[in-house]
Amino acid sequence: MRVGVHINRFGGSGGGPALGAELAAAGAAAEAAGVSRLSVMDHYFQMEFNGGAEEPMLEAYTTLAFLAAHTSTVRLGALVTGVTYRHPGLLAKIATTLDVVSGGRAWLGIGAAWYDREHEGLGVPFPPVAERFERLEETLRICRKMWDPADNGPFEGRHYRLAETLCVPAPVSTPHPEILIGGGGERKTLRLVARYGDACNLFASSPEEVRHKLDVLRGHCDAENRDYATILKTLTHTGDAATEGDLDAFLADVTGYTGLGVDTVILAPRLGETSGWLERFVGPVVERLAELD
Repeated sequence: MRVGVHINRFGGSGGGPALGAELAAAGAAAEAAGVSRLSVMDHYFQMEFNGGAEEPMLEAYTTLAFLAAHTSTVRLGALVTGVTYRHPGLLAKIATTLDVVSGGRAWLGIGAAWYDREHEGLGVPFPPVAERFERLEETLRICRKMWDPADNGPFEGRHYRLAETLCVPAPVSTPHPEILIGGGGERKTLRLVARYGDACNLFASSPEEVRHKLDVLRGHCDAENRDYATILKTLTHTGDAATEGDLDAFLADVTGYTGLGVDTVILAPRLGETSGWLERFVGPVVERLAELD
């Protein structure tokens, strides 16, 4: 198993003026520890479980561009972008720009969005869930089309219409930045993974639940004539053991997911300052998880 780290809090002892230095230190510590991917939240407001909307939240792609300038090997992406946050043509252009300036290290994490308060708060339309999934599928089609150098023609969908799908310069990643679709919805989300995704992201709820979700994904792959093995499987781990730096407890928990074909476990500590935690905890985790099959 490989290790990713998800930065989901931006409150530290130095406040806003110290955030840039802390993020740069976190990027350096992640690479020194051997972390394979580094992600941030894509939200307007902080989550309730992280202190609520009054707590700091940085804009995701500006933050990722900053991290790109302070790293050289770790892959970068949002976990995950809500489909309602940006027009899909603009989103494809933003992800492409991150990929270009990082030398081909970007991945596009995307989902159907869910946090109604931030939409209402900043005046961003938040359609019903069925429409959000329709928009998600069209957005996936648009991104794939914009990243196809042989097809710059129009896109006509129910919700989006693009006269041209130009994307110049093209992404550095080949054939395009990895599309990671977040969520474990069995009827819609995992079907979209099978149809459009390069990777999925599930919560490390329990080995039994994850096994079930992957079996559902395999069924969708069969229906779509998609090779299940070509989809990267990732897990987000939000347990207290990692946040508290309890290596033995964390490894005991994660060991239950071996044998499921999981490529990457993404740690999501609820810490405002992650650089020190990365130095103390994540290096040993990378070494130990590399030994698991």
